[in-house]
Amino acid sequence: MRVFVVGGTGFLGWHTVRSCLARGWKATVLGLPPGPPKGLFARGVRVFSGNLDDLSDVRLRSMLRGHDALVFAAGMDERSTPPRPVYPKLRKANVDDLQRVLTLARDAGGTRAVVVGSYFAHFARRWSELQLGSHHPYIRSRLEQERVARAVPGMAGMVVQLPYVFGALPVEGWQPLWAPLVRYLRQSDRLYYPDGGSACISATVAGEAIAAAIERGKAGRRYPIGQENLDWTQLLTRLALADGRQVRVHTLPARLTRFGFQAGHWWNRLQGKESGLDLPRFAELQMERLFIDPAPSQRALGYALDDLDEALRATVAAVQ
Repeated sequence: MRVFVVGGTGFLGWHTVRSCLARGWKATVLGLPPGPPKGLFARGVRVFSGNLDDLSDVRLRSMLRGHDALVFAAGMDERSTPPRPVYPKLRKANVDDLQRVLTLARDAGGTRAVVVGSYFAHFARRWSELQLGSHHPYIRSRLEQERVARAVPGMAGMVVQLPYVFGALPVEGWQPLWAPLVRYLRQSDRLYYPDGGSACISATVAGEAIAAAIERGKAGRRYPIGQENLDWTQLLTRLALADGRQVRVHTLPARLTRFGFQAGHWWNRLQGKESGLDLPRFAELQMERLFIDPAPSQRALGYALDDLDEALRATVAAVQ
């Protein structure tokens, strides 16, 4: 098996490549310039540096030729707050770029594709009455991304829907998206956080699930990936323990949580920016328990779970 990973130099892409290599496969990666540091990948991994916008169809098709499978681990995530309107940018990065790459991969001889998606799309369908895709541009882009992933003729496309991921990328100076939270829990042994919780997985499990989908996934399927379901108090407590500290977490009243997200929304508007998440509405989602039963996807794909606490330790160790 020869796999081409778009976004392969990033956090999830690197762990995907590692899982592919462990299976004895060949891997090629495409990442943003200036390229990865020397030694990030094992010998034999071919690395291309470039922005999709700067690569012609002819050039990209040439890169993709000879690969059996594609992994799309690129795009724009929910943390981005560009100048408004945000949706056209999300559409370009998460939907249009995917459709282009899938079509070129198919034309170059590829037959399988795994899209690294978001568990927010899973909950948009599970809780359809909330109309998450209508209210949140980011979630709308993820739902449309899933439609595109399954719609290219001749390509067996599927989606792995990832929750919050913990772990590290072995690059000097790299910071996890959890860095602000880790710095917050280092400030005091008494913390304040909203109600709610989330499914959480390690980056190793993410990489294994993606590689397993390449190998065993069925065309058109969506695979929500879980490992442990933690409320926010449990997560902060375990992150602190991973950092060698003990904390006490107090749950914020719902009205204060709503006020904080509303303030963030108006701060973005004052700067002419827009989040991919409607922050006042997202406050309600933040206070839900976004839990996933890991068993169905694990049975279908056949990947193993590891120790989440090890990933939590790697996460806090990366934050200086």
